[in-house]
Amino acid sequence: MINKLLKRHKYIAKLLTTQRGNNLALNIEVESYVDSIKMPENVKIGLMIAEARKNCEGTSCPFHYYGFAFGQSPFHVPPPMVDALCTNAHQGHYSDADGIPALREAISGFVNRHFRSDVEPSRIFVGPGTKELLHFVFNIIKGGVIIPSPSWIGYYPLLNLEGKHYHTFHSKPEHDYKIQPEDLDEFISNLPDKQHTLVLNQPHNPTGLVYSKHELESIAEVCRNNNTFILSDEIYALTTYNFEDFTTLENIYPEGTFVTNGLSKDRSAGGYRLGYCILPEGSSDKLKEDFKKVAATVYTNVSTPTQFAAVTAFKPNPEIEEYFKITRKIHQLMGQYFSKEFNNISGISATTPHGGFYFYVDFNEHSEALRHAGAATSNDLARSLISHPYHIATVTGDAVMLRPDDYGARIAFVDYDGKAAFDNYKQNPPRGAGGAEEFIKQNAPQMVSGVNALRKYVESLQHESEN
Repeated sequence: MINKLLKRHKYIAKLLTTQRGNNLALNIEVESYVDSIKMPENVKIGLMIAEARKNCEGTSCPFHYYGFAFGQSPFHVPPPMVDALCTNAHQGHYSDADGIPALREAISGFVNRHFRSDVEPSRIFVGPGTKELLHFVFNIIKGGVIIPSPSWIGYYPLLNLEGKHYHTFHSKPEHDYKIQPEDLDEFISNLPDKQHTLVLNQPHNPTGLVYSKHELESIAEVCRNNNTFILSDEIYALTTYNFEDFTTLENIYPEGTFVTNGLSKDRSAGGYRLGYCILPEGSSDKLKEDFKKVAATVYTNVSTPTQFAAVTAFKPNPEIEEYFKITRKIHQLMGQYFSKEFNNISGISATTPHGGFYFYVDFNEHSEALRHAGAATSNDLARSLISHPYHIATVTGDAVMLRPDDYGARIAFVDYDGKAAFDNYKQNPPRGAGGAEEFIKQNAPQMVSGVNALRKYVESLQHESEN
């Protein structure tokens, strides 16, 4: 009895010590692969800038950060979608893992109206944002993945997380960073895998470029001949400035293309976390069931109220159609103005965007000066640009899958009040080059100042290298 009481006393004493001082915290071991995962560079920088600006509210800060790193549509969610979400807030039940039937029907109609693609609802799979759907394709489809560089920042971390084998295909500036069929054919021919998946993103993040129908046909032919599927990431499709120029790969290589799209970019609803994937034409019932069972295992279903609200987002709606036209026009004004301003800086070469809200900047003419200034690799370029006194936030290096000696940066031109710009454009659309420039200076003064900061940065590089 005494021994039992002593043991009980020791147990209680140990428990109290742990609760009081928390001095006996458990050593929680984490799987080793987690160490290879990094916070996405754009998110890390975006959070840092947001925190800095928050701390500066009501005070006088000695400098500002110029935010060209974080790419999020600056506009408001279209009011019909907001109203639909409020109306469907009571939809608290579980729903189908592949999406509610009404939503898949609405997406089918939307794809037919906007992209002239006759896609039956059974091929449409709804997910919590396109990132999760990309993850599914990478995870489910056998074989290596081909990622063109420069790249969207999200592909590599997903592949790295899964331990999926991938190959980096470096595109060339002399071809505006577009995939050349002959280069792709040679590249795939030298790969060991029997089956491949090429990721093709257009309008392209980060260059802003759009492929012509002929260019896509040539790429598709190479893929057909090399047992290669295409994962066509078309999340920016409806932001194409001249939308009639956009061609979906669903209409060119339907039997071998997975198309992903969603609400985050063209309807500014990234926080809704809703996307869709169109499976290839002729996909087996087994493949559809494989996607469904993985979804049910991982997340059960996409938020049911959001799915019901998204039915409104995809059904015909004049207010949303007007929203598309105005927002893509503002993106065009911003993108073409700022890419031209970047090109006017000595030794800087920027792509001209035709869709989305990014362009790509080549700093390689200053590579020797950058190394002299301590930027030994492209990763260091971002650190150098954000350093005092310039404070220019960009994404470079590994984040966009560049070679270490390739000094390039992704520029996101969305650091402005989108709702104010939308209302100003709607009330008084700018006319002519002078009107466009005045509109930009009034609505995006922070980015205008950012261009001036970059000009001073380049001048400083040149000055230091000459002395």
